Amino acid sequence: MKKNVKNIFASAQADAIASHLAAQLPAHLRILRRMVGINSFTENQRGVNRLGDYTASCFEPLGFSSKFIQSANPKFGKHLFLRRKGRGRGAVCMLSHLDTVFPPVEERLHDFRWHPEGGRIYGPGTVDDKGGTLGILMTLSGIRRFFPEIFEEITWEIAIDASEEHLSSDFSELCASRLENLRTLACLVFESGAFNDNVFTLVSARKGRAVFKVSVSGRGAHAGASHGQGANAIVQLSRIVDRISALNDYQRGLTFNVGLISGGSAINRVPHHAEAELEMRAFSPEVFRSGQSALLSLADEAATVHSHEDGFSCRVRIETLYETSPWPWNPGTESLLQVWRSTAEDMGASIKAEERGGLSDGNALHSRFPTLDGLGPGGGNGHCSENSTDGSKKPEYLDLSSIVPKACLNVLAIARLAKEMQAREPGLFHK
Repeated sequence: MKKNVKNIFASAQADAIASHLAAQLPAHLRILRRMVGINSFTENQRGVNRLGDYTASCFEPLGFSSKFIQSANPKFGKHLFLRRKGRGRGAVCMLSHLDTVFPPVEERLHDFRWHPEGGRIYGPGTVDDKGGTLGILMTLSGIRRFFPEIFEEITWEIAIDASEEHLSSDFSELCASRLENLRTLACLVFESGAFNDNVFTLVSARKGRAVFKVSVSGRGAHAGASHGQGANAIVQLSRIVDRISALNDYQRGLTFNVGLISGGSAINRVPHHAEAELEMRAFSPEVFRSGQSALLSLADEAATVHSHEDGFSCRVRIETLYETSPWPWNPGTESLLQVWRSTAEDMGASIKAEERGGLSDGNALHSRFPTLDGLGPGGGNGHCSENSTDGSKKPEYLDLSSIVPKACLNVLAIARLAKEMQAREPGLFHK
């Protein structure tokens, strides 16, 4: 591995850090392999907690103490919070998550497990987000080795979500409460970010998401003897779904996706009830609100399906189940992005800032603390476990060549951030 990273950066310091991290990589990959071997599907509470225990033990040698807090949903596991108290007032929070989307039966069915092949490592959570947790560990190890004073001055808070794939709001509230009395310099989210052709990809914005339920109440009737008495709830729902689809506006980044539909109980009965669940996403808070209003207003329109005999109308109800606000461009994220951009330039590399349609814990934290995402190593095929013989389906994988460069960038950028903040706030660190 040393040969792959030696002298690839313009900065001698960056090369020294990269060489050190490369020498430590085999040991770190053994840690990752053990993490990947623990099934941590969100609803596998025992597996999530087992992974949390192991993860906490990995950070003990760096001086971290651990605290476990049960997720608000009793079916899920425990969130993991790790802290190393610094001498100064400044704090940096690093975020990852324990859970994956793969149930144990799916992993067994597709023989989806740790599998190195070429420059990739396939396996559940390798890139989403056990690889991100490894990125945190390597970054902190590098800071302790090359910037020991900064390592000692800063209070390091590591927050690892037990149920990120469901993005329950309790985790972000717990994070905020643990940071509220600290001078938090940054919340750094270690979701994946590529490193290709000397370009680092980071995430500076994410879409928000709202989830809705559409319920239609009609009137049941015998499909043969009294069809005209019925008011078909499924037909009414299908028309509402068509109206929802028409609300998509790709130019404004507004999308609606009806993902679940159910209704009826037998084919010889006019269905009296039908329902659908859907999500809406948008980058802009203004577009997000207008899309939400447009959807909810569909329930106020006159029903179009009636009983033929007496005009009984179907009734439509649309409710918001939950929502996660968009993470748009903001000064806090931009200030961190500039630090990482300047650091990359010193290394002879560059930064690509990306807006992503998926959610992360950064959605709920960016409005309270400066937040940057995509700091984990790169990879692809997230949420996929299948590996077809014709190559048309490939499972989730970690890009091996991205691990060391990404950790090196983070080590140097965090050190730069600490020095810049100390220059602005002279009392920030202990002397």
